[in-house]
Order: sequence, then structure tokens, then C-alpha cells
Amino acid sequence: MTAITSVRLVRDRATWLIYLQLGVFATYLYGLSAVLPLLRLDLEITQAVAGLHGTAMAAGAVLTGLALPRLTRAIGRPAVAWTGLAGMNAGVLLVLLGGVLPVTLLGYAVAGGMASIMLYSGMAVLSDHHGPAGPAAISEANAVCVTVGIAVPFLVSIAAQSALGWRAALLATPVASALLALAMGRVRIPGADRAGTAGDGAVPTPGGRFDGRSGGRPGGHDRAEPAGDGAAPAAGERFGGRFYLAGAVLFCCVAMEFCFNLWAAKLVSDQTGLSAAVAATALTAFTAGMAAGRWGGAWLALRIAPTSLFIGALALTGAGWAIFWVSGNPVVSYLGLVLSGIGVSLHFPLALSRVLAASGGLLDRASAVAAVFSGLAIGAGPFVLGALADGFGAQRAFLMVPVLIGLAVGGILAGGR
Repeated sequence: MTAITSVRLVRDRATWLIYLQLGVFATYLYGLSAVLPLLRLDLEITQAVAGLHGTAMAAGAVLTGLALPRLTRAIGRPAVAWTGLAGMNAGVLLVLLGGVLPVTLLGYAVAGGMASIMLYSGMAVLSDHHGPAGPAAISEANAVCVTVGIAVPFLVSIAAQSALGWRAALLATPVASALLALAMGRVRIPGADRAGTAGDGAVPTPGGRFDGRSGGRPGGHDRAEPAGDGAAPAAGERFGGRFYLAGAVLFCCVAMEFCFNLWAAKLVSDQTGLSAAVAATALTAFTAGMAAGRWGGAWLALRIAPTSLFIGALALTGAGWAIFWVSGNPVVSYLGLVLSGIGVSLHFPLALSRVLAASGGLLDRASAVAAVFSGLAIGAGPFVLGALADGFGAQRAFLMVPVLIGLAVGGILAGGR
């Protein structure tokens, strides 16, 4: 295990802007997830039809991911982030106001797609802006997101039991967005105004590093962007095999996370005899573990080599899954989900960091491809697990998790450091 002692994460105003944008992102993601059962009752649709809303989110993420490079070249990363935030709000408002299935499906698709470009544009900015501290910044940004996410289902529950109704809880997203725009709308992201560059406006030197012509990065760190042979591919070049291998690892990790998000409560109910309503709190245990893991992960990412940390996180997820999978006791099941959440918390930041590092400095193109990988994983992972559960039961279906862990570990080892 290699220590990284010289890397320091400096949280400037641009960094906090991305962090807070991810906090607003959480009000959308966990809000639309929490209201789905209530929306199903309002629309009087089956669970299978209600599940199409998740598919719509994934489809929106894939479509906007494909458009992200062109959009970033046209208007730059900061404008893409704010555009994504505005579009995300439009989708949430469609769900809030919509009383028929086509409108709510469209709302989920628009919100999912536009939120995706905000998310991946922001992750590219953090990776570029912080250099070697990029994985820590990405982990910390996602920690902010998950921490906000813990509170959102409770807000939905309170609203649902009030005279206002559950739809009022969705107003949290536009209100938070407006406050963020008023408070930090003028914050400039250094070097991120030009898109499609290898870095934050810096110029690659013959040695493969970047000089700081745009003002440098916080902490004074330069960094190389390795790409197979060490040279960044030209704009028309395709990414190499290591990039797509890193993308496959990202796919496995995102699929695993959403399998837990959508199906863990079902298995807890089956294994322990808890009612579906009570077992729904299993997601709180998993999300709390993710929040704790992401705050701690930001600290660990500055001190432990990313590959070692990634494999360790996957191993912890496997241990938590094993406890959760065999347990018939609610307390033990929740403990397993907390441990799984701690492990899963590091998967996305570290997997995305590997994708960006293998891009040869083409962070915007890499972010777009990462959005497509993630969108496909969100659509495919829970769907496959659900289909397996219909045929073999939820417990056997959850064997999909260690399979995904094994594939991810294999991809990491095959991709090298």
C-alpha cells in the first residue's frame, strides 16, 4: 500500500460551487426516488410500469451523455453545469405538476438527463482543477451529495403526511437551485471556460505535464494525464483499451450501487419478515454508510494509492453484502447494509477518476462516455436483478453483487495502476 503524503486538497470557492451543485443534485435524485411509490399510487399504475421512471432517467442520462462533448465545446463547462441545473429543475417541475404517466415519464427523463451533464461536467472540473487531489475532491463532492440525500426521504415523508401532499417536497430542488444561483452564480471556475482542452487551460509540455498558464491549480500541483503510451490523443482519435476497461469498471460499480438502492429493502423484508414500509428504512442504513464512507474516503484518497483503496472498498462491500445476504435479523441486516454502503461510497469516485485519468487529458469527452456507461448501468443493473428475482427469488438474485465485485476487481487489475 503506497502512501501519498505530498497531495493537499484546497477547497476554494470554485470547489465549493461544485460541491453545492452536487448538494442540489441530491434533492433531485433522492427526491424523485423517494416519491416514486407515492406517484405510483396517484397514477394507479403497476410496479412494473412505475419502474419505467427509472428507465426514463437512465435513457435521459445516455442521450445527454452523447451530446455532452459538443455542448461543452460550444459553451464551456461552467455554462454546461448551470444549464444542466436549469434543465434538472424543469424535469422536477414536470413531475410535480404532471398528473398523467407520459408527463411524469418525460419529467424523470429530462431531470435525469440534464442532471447527468451537470454531474459529469462538475466531476471533470474537479479532476482538472485539483490535479493529484482530484480523487479526494470527487469523493468529497459525492459525500456532500449523499449527506444531503439522507434528509430528503424524511422531507418527502413529512410532506406526504401534511395537508400540502408529497409533491410539495419536490419544491426543495428549485428553491435550493435559486438560492445557489443567488449566492454563487458569479463564481468563476479557473481555466474551465474553454472546453475540450487537455486540462484546465494549461498547455502540455514535452514531458507530458502541464504548465500553469491559467493560474495553476490549488496546492500548486501539476499533473500528467497518462494515456497508454503517455501521449494525449488528438481530438479525432479514439480512446484506448485501458479507457474502456476503466469504463467497464465504472459500469459494474454504478450497477451495483443502484441494485442496492432499489432492491435491498425487498431482500430485508423477505429475510427478516419486516413489512415493506418498515424495511424501506434499509435504504437509510445504506445511504448513511455511503455518507460516512465518502467523507472518510476523501481523507483516505489523499493518503492511499487509488488502486489499493479501490480494491479495499470492493472487498468491504463484499463483506457487508455477505452479512446482509445471510442475515435473518433486522439489526444484523442493517449492519451489513451500512458496511456495504461504506464500501460502495468509494466506488463511483474512484472508478470515475480512473476513467478520467485514462482519457489522455480529454476530460470532457471522457466525462460524456462515463455518463453513457453510468446511464446504461442504471438501466440494466436493477432491471437484470429484478428479472432474476422474479425467476429465482430476491436472495439468489442478489448473488449478482459478488459477480459485479469480481468483474470490477478483474478490470482494475487488468487496467494496471
